[in-house]
Amino acid sequence: MVLAETIDQAGVETAVEETGLDRGTVEAAANGDAAGVTVEQAAAILALDDDRPPADAIEAEARDILLMGMSTAVLDVEALAAGIDDAMDPREIQQKVEGRYPLTLAEYAILHAFIAGRQ
Repeated sequence: MVLAETIDQAGVETAVEETGLDRGTVEAAANGDAAGVTVEQAAAILALDDDRPPADAIEAEARDILLMGMSTAVLDVEALAAGIDDAMDPREIQQKVEGRYPLTLAEYAILHAFIAGRQ
């Protein structure tokens, strides 16, 4: 997994210091258990790699992928919620996709998979 590789290259201690994330989050990501890691946290970790853009750009691109996918697939948040069996309600999806509420990588994967399947 890319997060684990990035942490492995930087080192757990450096990742904790440079991202400001708690050690438990960094260690979980380093061990491949990133489902509960948020997009924002993942972006901070990925930005440790000098070959990648800054964290805010990574996060914005991830959210743009969802928004553009929704546009391409002609999906609104109500259709998206119904398509993922109401695992998240429409308002929650809207807030998470817009960055007003934390979006975990597991949630991102659910949304992304459904959107990609409809394109």
